[in-house]
Amino acid sequence: MDAGESLDAGDVPQAGSGDDGGPDIHSGRNGSDAPLEADGTPVEPHELRPQRKLRVWQLAPIVVLSALGSLMFAFPLAFEPGGGTGAVVSMLGLLICGCAAGWAVAAARRVGLSWPGLPAPDSGERPDWRIVALYTVVVGTVVMLAIWRVARLS
Repeated sequence: MDAGESLDAGDVPQAGSGDDGGPDIHSGRNGSDAPLEADGTPVEPHELRPQRKLRVWQLAPIVVLSALGSLMFAFPLAFEPGGGTGAVVSMLGLLICGCAAGWAVAAARRVGLSWPGLPAPDSGERPDWRIVALYTVVVGTVVMLAIWRVARLS
């Protein structure tokens, strides 16, 4: 049809006739290849696998161990400045805290989480060496300060 012609009431293309390029509403399809339900609406696809997230039974032992380890590390430092067993208990608490932190990182990676700045575990990307170096320096500094504080107890 040219721009100069006008449409009469009988010349209007019908919906679904394929002339207007729109979806064919009479065929029951919505312009896609999705299967239809009984009422004619397309079926929405759903994920068959359950959502990957940390459950309470996974988090509870991690939280309990980290709380126990931090208390074992903190109390001898606070209440036994000159005691003989304070350094041993503090180092054991530090070890338990480190184990709980490692367990937490392993559980988080198992459900697909990653540290900020690092790629997802299954992405196939290499981590940026500057981010890895920053994490290494921070963790090394915290461990060095904790060991230095415990060593000052004895």
